[in-house]
Amino acid sequence: MSGSMLFSLLLLTCVPCCIISSSANDQLLVNMTLVQNASAIGAYCLDGSLPAYHLHRGSAAGASNWLLQFEGGGWCNSVASCLDRAKTHRGSTLYMDQMEPFSGILSNNASRNPDFYNWNRVKIRYCDGASFAGNSIFDNGTSLLYFRGQRIWEAIILDLLPKGLSNAKKALLGGCSAGGLAVFLHCDNFATYLPTNTSVKCFSDAGFFLDARDIMLNNTMRAFYKNLTSLQGVVDNMDKNCTKSEYYPEQCIFPQYALPYIKTPVFILNTAYDVYQFHHILVPTSADPHGVWNHCKINPAECSPNQIDILQGFRLEMLNALRFFIEYSRRGGLFINSCFAHCQSESEDTWSGADSPRVNNKTIAEAVGDWYFGRRDTMEIDCAYPCDNTCHNLIGLRSSFRHYNGTSRFKHLT
Repeated sequence: MSGSMLFSLLLLTCVPCCIISSSANDQLLVNMTLVQNASAIGAYCLDGSLPAYHLHRGSAAGASNWLLQFEGGGWCNSVASCLDRAKTHRGSTLYMDQMEPFSGILSNNASRNPDFYNWNRVKIRYCDGASFAGNSIFDNGTSLLYFRGQRIWEAIILDLLPKGLSNAKKALLGGCSAGGLAVFLHCDNFATYLPTNTSVKCFSDAGFFLDARDIMLNNTMRAFYKNLTSLQGVVDNMDKNCTKSEYYPEQCIFPQYALPYIKTPVFILNTAYDVYQFHHILVPTSADPHGVWNHCKINPAECSPNQIDILQGFRLEMLNALRFFIEYSRRGGLFINSCFAHCQSESEDTWSGADSPRVNNKTIAEAVGDWYFGRRDTMEIDCAYPCDNTCHNLIGLRSSFRHYNGTSRFKHLT
């Protein structure tokens, strides 16, 4: 281990876990907590560093309520991509920022996050590359990788239980992107750690990844997930009722197959034109080698009529995959809007801002809160693009992705 990496590790282990700071724009920053006991159950990030989370304590009426949010950030499905990832903040806590901003659903601002602002709020850092679900090791004598996502999840829960989670009155397990997928994988398991009288629910943001063919009719995402689940030993940690069903076991990583077996109430937040899925499931680079879709990917207004038809077909495919949930889920919630975006719960602009997306004049924050607290049923489905004029702050976004094992960044064109 280099001297600089060792110094970073010492900083993480020596600074008290509850230090809070604010930036000039009054953004809440929360310090990282390394899980010191994680090694006792073999829970390590890809590179062997300790897993971590950020905890901001609740107060007043929210002091006994807990919100846990899985961090997102793609996946790695090969030794080469995982070795690359292990040298970044997506595979090692040694490269992560010590302070993490809390906004959107994690905000402590009552006006911006009225239902969850005073809960105990936890951001679970992502460093395994398999949505916190792997359980294996790669060691060829030269390179060593820890595929220990499942144990990371368990180690963090065990660390939080004596800090008050074991006495939670209300609890919500959430996540965005790969973290949103982790919600489907761990939702029922989360409930088993908590008292039987705890109100436990789950919330997935941009985690409903479709088992869909790309524009060349190839199952690109299915092949990717098959390699992922095999490499990292994910299948053993999936719902056994699903893996023993008519599907191939590795297909149960797709929420559309796993969701019918989840007993805990779930809220699904997704855009019908999720840009990650648009760029990597529907139109991956392998299916568009000449870049015919490049302008459409950058700005939907530049899509041809034929491309719009294909996107509308993708939207219908998502709605069809959710049909059983819409028709038969009595305790579930849904918010499917028609913005070109990816992850909408962790930013004020899309969570509850004055200019944030709405369906039936309801913000995402209002929809999730109404569902969790049982104020009213929430099954909101937007009309098809381009009818929604609340998406004007999202449609013009330029997206720049590194492939599946990368991170997502958005930059305004204007």
